[in-house]
Amino acid sequence: MVETREIDPVEDLLAYGHPTTPLAWLRRGDGIVAVGDGMPAFIRVPAGSGSMRSALIAEEWRALSDAADIDDSVNLPGTGLVGFGALTFDEGSVADSVLIVPSIILGKHQGRGWITRIALAGQDLPQDQPDATLESLPYGPHWAGTLGPGAQTPEGYQASVHAALGRIGAGEVSKVVLARDLAGTIPAGSDLRRLVRALSTGYPDTWSFAVDGLIGASPETLVTVDDGTVTARVLAGTIGRGADADEDVEASAHLASSTKDLDEHQYAVQSLLTSLRPHVRAMASSEQPFLLKLPNLFHLATDVEGELSDGSSALDLVGALHPTAAVAGTPTDAAVAAIREIEPFDRGRYAGPVGWIDSNGNGEWAIALRCAQFETGPVRASATSSDAIAVTAYAGAGIVAASDPETELLETRVKFRPLVDALA
Repeated sequence: MVETREIDPVEDLLAYGHPTTPLAWLRRGDGIVAVGDGMPAFIRVPAGSGSMRSALIAEEWRALSDAADIDDSVNLPGTGLVGFGALTFDEGSVADSVLIVPSIILGKHQGRGWITRIALAGQDLPQDQPDATLESLPYGPHWAGTLGPGAQTPEGYQASVHAALGRIGAGEVSKVVLARDLAGTIPAGSDLRRLVRALSTGYPDTWSFAVDGLIGASPETLVTVDDGTVTARVLAGTIGRGADADEDVEASAHLASSTKDLDEHQYAVQSLLTSLRPHVRAMASSEQPFLLKLPNLFHLATDVEGELSDGSSALDLVGALHPTAAVAGTPTDAAVAAIREIEPFDRGRYAGPVGWIDSNGNGEWAIALRCAQFETGPVRASATSSDAIAVTAYAGAGIVAASDPETELLETRVKFRPLVDALA
């Protein structure tokens, strides 16, 4: 049973989330947040499943949706039966892909608010917190984490870029995206909502998310489905912001005219168009990328829009589109194979799809970038000690024939900044 009712908009949705296991999807103050830690449904696809994880989750979600009794009088994006998902980058990852359905969800969209209550068949809807008495949870004390070199050191990363350039020169790939990691800890019991809030406030134009310990702020929409309209945004090609307005103009002009970055961006756009074309009609995209300005960097960006033609759900399209050239490379299979051999770690859910889906197949999915995985939660508890929680942050860069190892390393440092600053 699912029931959604309109309520007065909640100013701070995160204040109602669980402090150590938040479940959230936010942008510009709007979004959806799970209340507390109740979870009536939890779809988990582990390593070794023998099939496409997104396809397995899409199949289970479709069955769950078909059986659901839904009473939704609000009918806005994020109302009704909703699942929060985080999928692995690589089908061969040792990490799990998950789709979580919480008991209570608070949402806000364009000045309207709602509450959704969800219960499994045969159970009563959670009524222990009526709308009028729904209580927020005070934020815990401020905390700071420590981060240092992970499995891939700065020197190792430059060596990996050299290796990738060798494969590009040999004609194995045209582009390959290589990541590096930072590893560290945070104090046990830290209120992770503080990190989500810092990212959401500092980077309001990104998708801020928290799903099963994966927390980040992604600027890149993988795919959005809204009543038959499909949209996506490609980001590839990056440069750091300047120290002042003049340096900003110089940096943006350099990016806009960079052959290396324009080539990298075109690979990513063509990859998305090729994957999306069988599922949509009347597809349109701009001929030239635009500059997306974020607080710490500029991206080359292209928006794509089309009309769904085959009844696919958002999860179906996630399976068709992922991994894109923006996070893997071109050709996709060869690039993923190169990543497995060159990178000295399992990406887990980094650069994988993260987002939400409803019972009608609508949803919003981003690529899990500018993110960190916290090894915590009711299902994934594996702290390094009794007083610390392990955390791994990730950042990557696209390698093409014109790439320079030192420049690519500097790009990853810029991309680490949102997480490093927020954790500090």
